[in-house]
Amino acid sequence: MTEPEHQLPAEIFMDLDRSGPVPLYFQVSSRLEQAIRDGAVPPGARIENEVSLGNRLGLSRPTIRRAIQELVDKGLLVRRRGIGTQVVNGRVSRNVALTSLHEDLERTGQHPSTQLLTAEVRAADAEVAGELGIELGAPTLHLLRVRSADGVPLAVMDNVLTTDFVDLDTEALDRHGLYQLLRARGTTMRVAKQRIGARAATPAECRLLDLSTAAAVLTMDRTAYDSAGRVIEYARHCYRPDLYSFEITLIDR
Repeated sequence: MTEPEHQLPAEIFMDLDRSGPVPLYFQVSSRLEQAIRDGAVPPGARIENEVSLGNRLGLSRPTIRRAIQELVDKGLLVRRRGIGTQVVNGRVSRNVALTSLHEDLERTGQHPSTQLLTAEVRAADAEVAGELGIELGAPTLHLLRVRSADGVPLAVMDNVLTTDFVDLDTEALDRHGLYQLLRARGTTMRVAKQRIGARAATPAECRLLDLSTAAAVLTMDRTAYDSAGRVIEYARHCYRPDLYSFEITLIDR
């Protein structure tokens, strides 16, 4: 069920200076940003549309649109097709560690959900065979999922598992993270090689993540090993950069 629109408190904009040197879009954006950070506009709220807000403030739609876009670019608001503009529940800042996104979201108080797009057994191609250390053409389980946080799409996750896991209960992936299901089968990830980067989003990724056609995505490729040193998984993930970041702690040795 779609949340009703949240009418922004009029007092947020009472002190707009309509004749000063500071652009009106910037004033609106700054005051709305402060209201979000102060909690006056709660996380998850679907704010009123540009026309309604512009009419109440006596400002043009382009002015309101630019103000809103400033906060979208900062990761405080997100536009969702068919729903409107919502306050983000919190940017996901993830330590570079051997954890699952599903569990990271739960730990930060956000509600993860998953759309399973593909779950099928495929013959390993040259890239997958090389990463997993298996024979070319060996059966693997290919999973393609969209992970959302509080209903906002956050990541497209492409995972390939070795032959031992082609019978994994994929129906449980809408309720549990992949690593949770692997642990339930007695397999725990211990070590991983991971590569972090960025690139232009593909048309399919733009559609799945509600991104503009000129958007970029953060990327993470991972080859993970269990406690016995066996390769279990090869993952290729991409993330919305306005809602997601990686954190790394550096130590002087």
